[in-house]
Amino acid sequence: MKKVTTFLWFNDRAEEAALFYVSLFKGAELTSTMPGPGGKAMSATFRVDGQEFICFNGGPHYKLTPAVSLFIDCVDQAEVDALWDKLLAEGGLLNQCGWLTDKFGLCWQVIPSKLMEVLSSSDREASGRAMQAMLQLQKIDGAGLQQAYDGA
Repeated sequence: MKKVTTFLWFNDRAEEAALFYVSLFKGAELTSTMPGPGGKAMSATFRVDGQEFICFNGGPHYKLTPAVSLFIDCVDQAEVDALWDKLLAEGGLLNQCGWLTDKFGLCWQVIPSKLMEVLSSSDREASGRAMQAMLQLQKIDGAGLQQAYDGA
């Protein structure tokens, strides 16, 4: 186990959440489950690109909030679109600026690499136009950001 592992608290759907998250990413895997009362898993551990996550059934005491989110750096718009659709399925909620909340209450930022490229540019005026365009969006559109950046 790595020195730092993301630990996600759920009421009673930890294994279901872990299996859903594994289904989102190529090469992701469920690595273990720990049995709990009544035969239901108390926790489920999964890995995405070498990063481990533990989903834990801790009861209703704590809820996931947007104060912590998982940031997905997407290589292109097709990846943004695919992950966006999957994460919103079955009760996910839209937020602004590439953020959404999945059906389990976990917040995600689904962001094309293009966003970081245009926002970190040394051309502050062009970056400002891209930032203003992003602030109007729910799902980030890389081509639209580039157009705003270019002043088109």
